[in-house]
Amino acid sequence: MELVTAGIATKTERPRMRLLRRMWKYKWLYALLLPALAWVILFDYLPLYGISIAFMDFNVIQGLGASKWVGLAHFRELFESEMFRNAFRNTLLISLYKMISGFLCPILLALSLNEIRTKWFKKTLQTAVYLPRFVSWVVYGGIITLLLSPETGIINKIVEWFGGKPVYLLVEPAYFRMILVFTDAMKEMGWAAIIYLAAIAGLNPEVYEAAVMDGATRFRRIIHVTLPGISGTIIVIFILRVGYLMSAGLDQVLNLYNPMVFEVGDILDTYIYRVGIEQFSLSLAAAADVIKGIIGFVMVLIANQIAKRINDSGIF
Repeated sequence: MELVTAGIATKTERPRMRLLRRMWKYKWLYALLLPALAWVILFDYLPLYGISIAFMDFNVIQGLGASKWVGLAHFRELFESEMFRNAFRNTLLISLYKMISGFLCPILLALSLNEIRTKWFKKTLQTAVYLPRFVSWVVYGGIITLLLSPETGIINKIVEWFGGKPVYLLVEPAYFRMILVFTDAMKEMGWAAIIYLAAIAGLNPEVYEAAVMDGATRFRRIIHVTLPGISGTIIVIFILRVGYLMSAGLDQVLNLYNPMVFEVGDILDTYIYRVGIEQFSLSLAAAADVIKGIIGFVMVLIANQIAKRINDSGIF
């Protein structure tokens, strides 16, 4: 009996010993992970304790320990608020539009760049579409404001040249969401296309050669070779973008919106900023952020399950 017990103990210890020996063998590689691990714990996991602010009447002087717990009172206040419901609705609409444009435009751009055979033109175009990504929204928003100005903006100059009347588009509610979506796509699609270009570069060139031998045109090669080859990357990027469904772009909206388009431009991020920073109602802002996080998490789970059913590919 003792021999059997010793044998079982030996079998269970062997994997542990192998794991320890492997970790010791690559100890310096694991050491390189320590700064990143410390960063994640310090800035991603420890702040999760702050979620408790959403369930209490938080007072900065009293702190987390002495503030009074109020349960779901702040959540009820949010759902009864017309401003919150409006911000929630705007966030869904703007994020949905951005998700569609921000998902399709980089794919189309990457496919187009991949088909360019003149190297100098391809590199020049890549640099041109990447550059806006490195410009802050403060600067980029100022450029957009100048371009859309009714007096000096080039857009309105073109409208006047064709006989139309200048319109200040940034104060027109009917155009504001479209401007947000278009400018966001122009700024981000060049950077997002890098991932798809890397995936395309990793495809087997022999498959393209076989398609050429079969007489496939460029369009056919894109449809039947390139897109299926990068479908896994497309699905992963789509799932990740779904997780940001409730984030419509705080920097962009803060730099572009104004009281004239408040009804169609106010989003959850600006609502949280206004309530938490300007009105200093930290508990209410935390409750709104918790709702935003929960919805994003649920959307990631749903998108991942749908992706697994369709293409047997997901992020977990």
